[in-house]
Amino acid sequence: MARGGPKLYQERRRELGQSFQDGGEHYDRVRPGYPAESAHWLIPAKAADAADVGAGTGKFTALLVASGLRTVAVDPSPDMLDQLRRALPGVSAVEGSAEHTGLDSTAFDLVTVAQAWHWCDPQQASAEIARILRPHGVLGLIWNQLDTSVPWVHRLSRIMHAGDVHKPHFKPAVGPEFTALESRLSRWEDPVTPEDIKELTKSRSYYLAATEATRAKVMGNLDWYLHEHLGHPRGAGLRLPYLTQTWRAIKA
Repeated sequence: MARGGPKLYQERRRELGQSFQDGGEHYDRVRPGYPAESAHWLIPAKAADAADVGAGTGKFTALLVASGLRTVAVDPSPDMLDQLRRALPGVSAVEGSAEHTGLDSTAFDLVTVAQAWHWCDPQQASAEIARILRPHGVLGLIWNQLDTSVPWVHRLSRIMHAGDVHKPHFKPAVGPEFTALESRLSRWEDPVTPEDIKELTKSRSYYLAATEATRAKVMGNLDWYLHEHLGHPRGAGLRLPYLTQTWRAIKA
């Protein structure tokens, strides 16, 4: 398991991961995208082919396509892939996982896993991704997280139960197939309303796996925090600060 990341036991990790099997339309509508520099930093010189594994609805896939790469998207959720196909009709989208992609060996220059590596078995996934990468190909691991160095966002993350906020010493675990692990940090802001923040909360694994009573409590706390404590009127324009952590490693 990644050091410094969320402390999820394997069974709980699988349970929370299953919560994303449905609700692709909602996920696509409320989840933020990624800064373009994240993808640009990962793409090797003269790269032609990429696979986006755990692609979801195609938030990161779109950046690879926009960079001119022939891109295959892989995800275990048919519902997520349906959304991806609607948004990116030219992309080949197949069911699979990081541990079992079903893709051809040595077919890709770059394999990315955005907002999903913490759901994977890092050793099995590393071996599978190394299999489908060409020699000296790049593995890219990407996380969006709320910028909790901003005080109001730190409290918001606790109310939302945003458990994927990494500690400063976080370093993702990868298998021995990869070397030269390095990272890049991007700071940016997503324009949202208080209602968007509530819908974003509903797309997170904690909320999706919670009881109705717990969901009502989370929404009540959010309503109080955003409108009464922070004083934002309904429909107000906010800028929600994010950090994007991008890691890359080279196939040994």
